[in-house]
Amino acid sequence: MKVYEFEGFPNPARVRVALAEKNLTDQVEFVQIDLLAGEHRAATFLEKNPSGAVPVLELEDGTTISECTAITEYLDHVSGEPTLTGRTPQERAVINMMQRRAEAGVMDAVSAYFHHATPGLGPDIEGYQNAEWGEHQRDRALAGMAYLDGVLAKRPYLAGDGFSVADITAFIGLGFADFAKIEIPQDYVHLAAWRARIAERPSIAT
Repeated sequence: MKVYEFEGFPNPARVRVALAEKNLTDQVEFVQIDLLAGEHRAATFLEKNPSGAVPVLELEDGTTISECTAITEYLDHVSGEPTLTGRTPQERAVINMMQRRAEAGVMDAVSAYFHHATPGLGPDIEGYQNAEWGEHQRDRALAGMAYLDGVLAKRPYLAGDGFSVADITAFIGLGFADFAKIEIPQDYVHLAAWRARIAERPSIAT
């Protein structure tokens, strides 16, 4: 398998954590796509992912899979334990729900703030920016953090008793918030305690 990525960026980081959790990292060749140099706009890469986004997983038969959730879903079925996407229909549904809430409420909101309300990756990459929209998304990200803090007041992980793809998305999203200088309110104590625990996992700490 190959993973096309720009190492250090949030979405590629989500897939790297999933690979590490599934003990599959050594089965992957990482191919760097220099976003700052515009390599994601090259025709050869757009054939793999028309949106031009990383990461992209390429299988041995040439099949390409983009979107972090889809890639994680595939990886979760390549190797059995631990599961990141659930075993039973109910587990899978709850994890999917919480993953999307973490993605939309934190990850995507922080991304919109970064790309619209800050210089982002620079004018050559950003193109259109709307600062007012970006600031609105900052407020949305803070609301998303408040929601997650409330969830974590009742259970150890976002989707229940076990670590899942929802926790990966939220953890990387909070790291992106740090980078974008969106300060996480200090009174979100449950979110802070959860984050400290997740940071100690081998898939993240190493």
